[in-house]
Amino acid sequence: MWGAAHRFPSAQRRAYTRHVSLLDRIKADTAAALKAGDRERVQALRLITSELQKSIKESRDGADEAAVLQRERKRRLEAADAYAEAGREDLAAGERREAEIIAAYLPEQLSDEELHAIVGDAIAESGASSARDMGQVMSLVMPRVKGRADGRRVSELVKEKLTA
Repeated sequence: MWGAAHRFPSAQRRAYTRHVSLLDRIKADTAAALKAGDRERVQALRLITSELQKSIKESRDGADEAAVLQRERKRRLEAADAYAEAGREDLAAGERREAEIIAAYLPEQLSDEELHAIVGDAIAESGASSARDMGQVMSLVMPRVKGRADGRRVSELVKEKLTA
């Protein structure tokens, strides 16, 4: 008698559906990688699936899959750097390949011009004039770029514009 429409408010249902479609895509890619015998790809895709499912369970309002994917990609790149510093290039290369697999599921990154425009608008909106105002500008910029630009890249650009 009571269907899913009655159990979940519409915003939650939309968020859930959006995540399910990404999860379905990743699961289909996992099955294809299994059939092809690509162990490394299967491992990376299973990791993504696990992290997305965990974030959906922990978040009532629908987790931001771009943030989850970015976090996992960043972890892989940091691990690759650590392995490279320790002289383990074989492990570093594996981590970099996993980061590339994860990056394929991220939304398209903002171009430099688009990011410059967003940062410029935020600086004008906040009235920031020095590097002391960087936190205020970052709090305006990060929600606008939401998964489409790395935080380090945004931070460097904001610092550059405020110190110029």
